[in-house]
Amino acid sequence: MLRILLLGTGLMFAMLPAVLFAQQQNDSTKNKSHLLAVPVISRSIETDWSFGAGGTYTFYTTRKKDSTTRTSSIRFLGSYSLRKQFLFTINGPVFFPGEKYILNSHFSFSSFPDRFWGMGNQTSDAKEEAYDFRQFYVHLHGERLLAQKIFAGVIYDFQRVIDINVKSGGLFDQQNVAGRKPYQVSGLGVSLSWDKRNNTFWPNRGHLISVQATHYTSLLLSNHRYTNIITDLRLYKRIYRQQILALQGYGFFNTGADVPIRSIASLGGADRMRGYFSGRYRDDHLFSLQAEYRVPVYKRFSVVGFAGTGDVAGRFSTVSLQRLKYSYGGGLRFAVNKNEKLHIRLDYGVGSGKGNQGFYVQFGEAF
Repeated sequence: MLRILLLGTGLMFAMLPAVLFAQQQNDSTKNKSHLLAVPVISRSIETDWSFGAGGTYTFYTTRKKDSTTRTSSIRFLGSYSLRKQFLFTINGPVFFPGEKYILNSHFSFSSFPDRFWGMGNQTSDAKEEAYDFRQFYVHLHGERLLAQKIFAGVIYDFQRVIDINVKSGGLFDQQNVAGRKPYQVSGLGVSLSWDKRNNTFWPNRGHLISVQATHYTSLLLSNHRYTNIITDLRLYKRIYRQQILALQGYGFFNTGADVPIRSIASLGGADRMRGYFSGRYRDDHLFSLQAEYRVPVYKRFSVVGFAGTGDVAGRFSTVSLQRLKYSYGGGLRFAVNKNEKLHIRLDYGVGSGKGNQGFYVQFGEAF
C-alpha cells in the first residue's frame, strides 16, 4: 500500500521563487521575525485531494538575537479534502528571554477518517476496519529553567472527541476498546528535561533528555482515568564538516485499563517508523529507536538517510526481537528559511512487511 502524504507538493514548489525572494529580503534583517505562508495541495489514498494553506512564523522574544535564546516559532496548517475531511492546527515553542521560561502549545481540530486493525503487535492486514472521528485537542506545556539547560515543567492536556463512528459489532466492540463513543479526557502532568540542542529546527550538536508524566482523572472532568508517560532521548553529533548524525529513542507508555482509542500508542506516521500507516499497530505501550544521517549538498538543499525499529505492546512480556518492526528510507530537504534552517522535508519510507511504504512532505524535521 503506497501512502502519499503531500503537504504543498506541486503548487508549493511552483511558489519557491516567491519564497526565495521573500527570504532574500529577510536575510538582511536576521534578528527580525519571519513569516512563511504557502498554499497547500495534498493527496493521499485516505483523503483524495486536499487544499488549504500552511506556514510558520519565526521570531525572537528579545530585541537582539543572543546565544542563550533560541528562535521561537508558530506553525499553522489548515486543509480541506474532496472527501469533506478537515484539519486545522497551530503549534510551536516560544522561548522567553534567556530561556528562563519556555511555552510549548498545540491547538487543533480534526474531522478525519482513520483505520484500525485491532490491538496488539501481530494484527492481520485482512482485519483492516475504517472509522472516523471529530476531535478538539489542546496541549499546553510550560517549562521553567532550574539550572544550566535543565527545565522543570507543568502540562495540561485536553482532548474532546465529539463524534466517533465505528462499525457495529466490529473490532472495536469485539475487543471492547475504550472511547468508541464520544468522550473527553483532561489531565495534568509534570516534566523534567535537559535540553542542550543548539537549534530547534536543524540541530547539529547537543542532546535532549525529556520525561513527561500526565494523569487523567474525573477531578479534571475526564471521562477516562489513566496515566501517560513519555520519554524522549535525542543526540546530535557533527561527523564530518556539516554532516550530522541524529539519534532518537522514544517511549510512550500508558498505565490503567481505561485508555481511549485516540490516546492509545500508535506506530507509524511522518515522524516515527516512516513507511507505516499511522496507527497500523496500536496498544498501551510504544517504543522506537531511529537514526538519521543529514548531509548538505548544495546551498539550500540537503539529503538524509534514515532507519528505525520499534513495536507496540500491551505487556512487555509480549515483545520479541523476532517480531520487531523495521523501517528505512531517504529524503530531500530544502531550507525555506536559510538562517534558521527551517526545511521542507520530503521523505520516502519503507517498513517491514508487504505494502508498508509511503511518501511524506512536511515542514520541519522528524526529530
